Amino acid sequence: MEEIKISEVKSEEKTSGLQFFEGRVQAGFPSPAQGEYADTIDLNRALITNPSATFCARVIGNSMVDAGINEGDLLIIDRSLTPHNGSIAVCFIDGDFTVKRLSVREEGVFLTPANADFPEMAVPEDSNFQVWGVVSHIIKKV
Repeated sequence: MEEIKISEVKSEEKTSGLQFFEGRVQAGFPSPAQGEYADTIDLNRALITNPSATFCARVIGNSMVDAGINEGDLLIIDRSLTPHNGSIAVCFIDGDFTVKRLSVREEGVFLTPANADFPEMAVPEDSNFQVWGVVSHIIKKV
């Protein structure tokens, strides 16, 4: 089973913002810049709704690559979000953490990878299983 490293998001009173370019950046043909650095953006405030229930985890492994989650990516996990069928969630099962898509069916709960090289995993009824939190954002290095 894949492993992820969990660390708590520390909320500090003093945050530093990054310069925020007010205009939009085109992914098509280039256009002249139409704005200036008008403001700053605080990524903690932009990405984290509930700091006391939010954690970060670094991904190890590649079972979720088809969902855009690669080894080394940083996940923002919100424990206050309600998991539902199809959620990408960090789950605790029998002593290990894993990130998978939840699949709830008549036959039970399944942890579904987003990589055809990995099998889907049925969650046994007698297992120590908990949806630990829902992935709300993925931060990746380019």
